[in-house]
Amino acid sequence: MSVPDAQIFPHATGTALATVDAHQEPQELIFYAGWFCPYVQRSWITLEEKGVPYQYKEVNPYKKEKHFLDINPKGLVPAVEYHGKALYESLVICEFLEDAYPDHKPSIFPGDAYTKAYARIWVDYVGKAFIPAFFRLMQAQEKEKHDLFRTELYDALRKFAAQVKGPYFLGEEFSLVDVAIVPWITRDYILAENRGYDRGDGSAEWKRYADHVEQRESVVKTKSDKYAEIYGRYLRDEAQSEAAKAIRAGRVIP
Repeated sequence: MSVPDAQIFPHATGTALATVDAHQEPQELIFYAGWFCPYVQRSWITLEEKGVPYQYKEVNPYKKEKHFLDINPKGLVPAVEYHGKALYESLVICEFLEDAYPDHKPSIFPGDAYTKAYARIWVDYVGKAFIPAFFRLMQAQEKEKHDLFRTELYDALRKFAAQVKGPYFLGEEFSLVDVAIVPWITRDYILAENRGYDRGDGSAEWKRYADHVEQRESVVKTKSDKYAEIYGRYLRDEAQSEAAKAIRAGRVIP
């Protein structure tokens, strides 16, 4: 049986396409990406924030080429190849870029140890509370579950928004906490169009934060305009991504 996700649109669109086109020259760091993937967008935003030179290579994670699997046995995007060595996992890549390119500013980590640890707590919260709630609502098929999971999502985002210092999570500086959550904010219009979600129904604080953070230049530059086409598979609960399969099975997203 064919994998439905294998027939995805083959390249970025909108403002993201111009960013891809600007990063085709060989560099010491190769960024293996899927334009549609929110986890990819995390690492991509960090690359753009810090101005790290990189070569962008599009990967369909459902049609993996041999070289990609050789350097990344897990077979997931995003991944980077740096001096012939590979890394994967979106947040790991973000932290690697901080350490490997310390002279490239701004930093996405705060400078003091306490605030850095505090940021990690909320990055963890995004992964364990917000993102699963987002996908559960998107993949739910019955109205009763739409109502249940929409409430769950609102609860998760309200808790997050209550900690936002403004305009970004930690205050004036854009940080890894913002990077961790904003790709789902850029995609929440799909929930608005199909699952009764409304930013304002979450809380006024959430709407203010979400409206602001999605306008960050690095976010805009890495955003495509065909997400709805991709996420139709999630809305029908047909997607075969690892995240979709985990939600379907009631497991933690890998």
